[in-house]
Amino acid sequence: MKYLLVLLGLLSSLLALPAQAALKVFACEPEWGALTQELGGSLVSVYSATTAQQDPHHIEARPSLLARTRNADLLICTGAGLEAGWLPVLLAQSGNAKVQTGQPGWFMATDGLALLEKPIKLDRAMGDVHAAGNPHIQQDPHMIAAVAQRLNQRLQQIDPANAAAYQHNYDSFNQRWQAAMARWQQEAAPLRGKLMVSHHKAFSYLYHWLGMTEVGTLEPLPGIDPSAQSLATLLQQLKGKNVYAIVRAPYNDARASEWLHDHIGAPAVELPFTIGGEPGTDNLFGFFDVTVKRLLEAH
Repeated sequence: MKYLLVLLGLLSSLLALPAQAALKVFACEPEWGALTQELGGSLVSVYSATTAQQDPHHIEARPSLLARTRNADLLICTGAGLEAGWLPVLLAQSGNAKVQTGQPGWFMATDGLALLEKPIKLDRAMGDVHAAGNPHIQQDPHMIAAVAQRLNQRLQQIDPANAAAYQHNYDSFNQRWQAAMARWQQEAAPLRGKLMVSHHKAFSYLYHWLGMTEVGTLEPLPGIDPSAQSLATLLQQLKGKNVYAIVRAPYNDARASEWLHDHIGAPAVELPFTIGGEPGTDNLFGFFDVTVKRLLEAH
């Protein structure tokens, strides 16, 4: 009876122990939050600092974001200067050594990737140009695959006790992702060679992936709002070009793209840009499903 009581006491103690806390992840953009959730499953608790309705260039370093940064085990952002206006403030004031530059808890998705549109020189007159290249890599599923491989390794480094589970989740995701990429490539074949106009240079990786060509932007320079004069100039530049569509992100003002639609006839299309930008885009697979579908339905 004494041994039974001891055993019951030990069992009660074990049951009273709290379950292992999930890894707290601060994602600057929804796409990286969604990817971390795919690879981490129940092992991670993911918070996204922005939504598809917000321009990630221009975010306020709010106290709520600071609190999340302070408690994060892993910070995953795009990098390449995309969050330069607000992330350094959060890091400096958080006091969280785990997520500072160079630490295991600091993860920039663009690190080690060959970025498009890297400027030869930098000048304020060029507008909001990123020195490292165009940071909007989430538009190309091949880039997502490359980030996923690195993120899997980082999750295992930070949480080695669950390395096998992360590897299992990654293998499952990668198998499904490779199959989905082949399907999207086949479905989007009619888009190859189409001429596109964008509000902002946010879709370069999408065009590169699908073999489309950007022949103009509504912004006269990156980050500079369209004006009557700049739109008139763009209209002249597009003469004789068979533009397939004029695309914008959910947070872009629709008036400029609708104006150009009225003048050249090409449809003005809002693409999701990231997770949550359209109904059905609550995960990475849905995001690309809807993106390809919206482009194909433009005509």
